[in-house]
Amino acid sequence: MARKYTTFDQVDQWKSTMFLYSSALKSINTKIEILNNEFIQLYNYNPIEHVTSRLKTPSSIVNKLKKDGKEVTIENMVEHLNDIAGIRIICSFMSDIYPIADMIAKQADITVLHVKDYIRYPKTNGYKSYHMVVTIPVYLSEGKIDTKVEIQIRTIAMDFWASLEHKIAYKFEGNAPDYLEAELKACADMVDVLDAKMFSLNQAITELEEQKSQEAEEDRE
Repeated sequence: MARKYTTFDQVDQWKSTMFLYSSALKSINTKIEILNNEFIQLYNYNPIEHVTSRLKTPSSIVNKLKKDGKEVTIENMVEHLNDIAGIRIICSFMSDIYPIADMIAKQADITVLHVKDYIRYPKTNGYKSYHMVVTIPVYLSEGKIDTKVEIQIRTIAMDFWASLEHKIAYKFEGNAPDYLEAELKACADMVDVLDAKMFSLNQAITELEEQKSQEAEEDRE
């Protein structure tokens, strides 16, 4: 997203820029809701448990730019930060993650800039999630402005683990004791087992429902 700021002061520039990110979040949230409702209508199945969205705080943006060695300017913020606007999609099963990502990527006005697949390639600490950075157009009176949004897709179990890991990392400023890191990795392995077992259980329930439906149809005949 490129934009020249020549007529506003810094406060107005900031408000204008954050308005773009806020609008982009609303647009993608609406798309996700429509896709989920369509999926329910077509397949009688709800792949998405819930969706959350957030905008980075000013302090987080400043800290991220400084950490990356960038001057704290709105231009650098827009050009170099991909997660100012973020959406997290929580689904029931790992098998839902890639279909959801594909549905989003196929939207005509969404452009996928890059993907980080921590499902197939987890972080060393056990973190798993599917990340995609996209742009979506925001239509203003002056024209269209493509705006970046980071989308994370993960299961309920993955999200629970990531929430705990984030709290520990924040509390210890990224330098948690080794035994806590080891425990977190062990928990990540348990999450993998839980996701697999829950998917297997859901498959068994689905097969039983299909069997009952077939038997009922045969009885009617």
